Amino acid sequence: MPDMRSGDGLVLGLEGTAWNLSAALFGEDLVALHSSPYVPPKGGIHPREAAQHHASMMKEVVSRVLTEPDRIRAVAFSQGPGLGPSLRTVATAARALSIALGVPLVGVNHCVAHVEIGRWATGFADPIVLYASGANTQVLGFLNGRYRIFGETLDIGLGNALDKFARSHDLPHPGGPAIERLAREGDYIELPYTVKGMDLAFSGLVSAAQESTAPLGDVCAGLQETAFAMCVEVTERALAHAGKDEVLLVGGVGANARLQEMLRTMCEDRGASFAVPERTYLGDNGAMIAYTGKVMLEHGVTLPLEESQIRPGYRADEVEVTWRTGPGEVFAAGQPGGGITRGAEAVVEIREDDVVKRRTSKRYRNPGLDRRLIAERTRAEARLIATARRAGVPTPVIRDITADTIVMERVEGDVLKYVTSTENVRLAGEAVGRLHGAGIVHGDLTTSNMIVRGDQCVLIDFGLASTSAEVESRGVDLHVFFQTLESTTENFGELREAFVAGYAEAFPGADEVLSREHEVELRGRYL
Repeated sequence: MPDMRSGDGLVLGLEGTAWNLSAALFGEDLVALHSSPYVPPKGGIHPREAAQHHASMMKEVVSRVLTEPDRIRAVAFSQGPGLGPSLRTVATAARALSIALGVPLVGVNHCVAHVEIGRWATGFADPIVLYASGANTQVLGFLNGRYRIFGETLDIGLGNALDKFARSHDLPHPGGPAIERLAREGDYIELPYTVKGMDLAFSGLVSAAQESTAPLGDVCAGLQETAFAMCVEVTERALAHAGKDEVLLVGGVGANARLQEMLRTMCEDRGASFAVPERTYLGDNGAMIAYTGKVMLEHGVTLPLEESQIRPGYRADEVEVTWRTGPGEVFAAGQPGGGITRGAEAVVEIREDDVVKRRTSKRYRNPGLDRRLIAERTRAEARLIATARRAGVPTPVIRDITADTIVMERVEGDVLKYVTSTENVRLAGEAVGRLHGAGIVHGDLTTSNMIVRGDQCVLIDFGLASTSAEVESRGVDLHVFFQTLESTTENFGELREAFVAGYAEAFPGADEVLSREHEVELRGRYL
């Protein structure tokens, strides 16, 4: 019998998480691929109608690729995340084929499959990944056997956001291509820009775009420029935080030429490599399921029939990535010393006694949006650092400020991301508790923006901070921190408990905020 490790066998992959039913065969390369997309007559995808389409077309789609059944060594299927009715239809077909062919079943995470086919198609080894599709918008990186989610949408996915706007203007589904075409003819207009640390949100942006009375081309240009700049900013922040040097774009929205251009420009300016797979592998497709299933099979990962239930909320960070070796180093070695360093947003000159932080223009951003963000964030950062310090929060002392530059005290100590002990994380919890008690949310609570100095944790980089006493804003603040902590440490549970202890000690409203943080976390599931 042929052995998959010898390259003789083929894996049949079935994809059908949402609108596209697709089947493929993968051996050493892609052997066959056929798709049958569900196109709604009007409006967005209706889950039941999509499932009915998949059921009616399943036999034809599979038969187009299953020309050598004797060579099939496994049937892989998209187990989740996705629309429940569509997932169930595909899973039922996969089980039937597995039994009929007498081969193992492999349950594939749809998001991980996008990443794996992208790595295979581009040759990238250990990239930061921007995964932008209809329902998902995530920034991922590999660490200690899993794909960790550095940041993601807090409401709807980028593709769904574009589709929602398109429907409001009677543009065809999917809306992305029509918006891209109209944007080329329009001029940028200002729209809401919502980035919260390494997370982002699109609902406010879409609502403002729908309500705009500007010419449609201008609104499309503003929508694209704003949404894509948000995605690139978060990707750049993850790249700087992780110390990696590759960026990979995957998912259906990745076909947009302007998004590709913006990411490529950002990577050029940071000295990183950028790649995007060919269009065949960008949108939902059977090839990514077949390929990932093949890799999983080669490493002994199969799924018993009795455990093959669909998983509509299946997270990428729940998958044990047994087929990748090495720890997936996240941080560049060593802490910053003196001299000039570059973060995601600013160039920082570390002098003997002070630090000069200068926000730099981003070539990938529209000039008007770029000037607006630099001015707003510089003013707000200086003001809120001073306010927080007066309230007893450990922060640097501000010494001078101009339109794009802040001069502040140099804080001697260890950046928390290099010294994440329970005691140090508890100190971080105390500092954040005091900050929230002062009516300020940081907006970018990552372990890169905290410095442990003696028995204090000093909060730095208030560029995304704002005044707010809302439980929601505080919950999002904690969610950003917990997400970063989970994506970059091995003992997250223990560290989270330490942070919560410090936070609760310093802030009387901790219980309500922690409860809201859990709600925010659940919103990040597949929508």
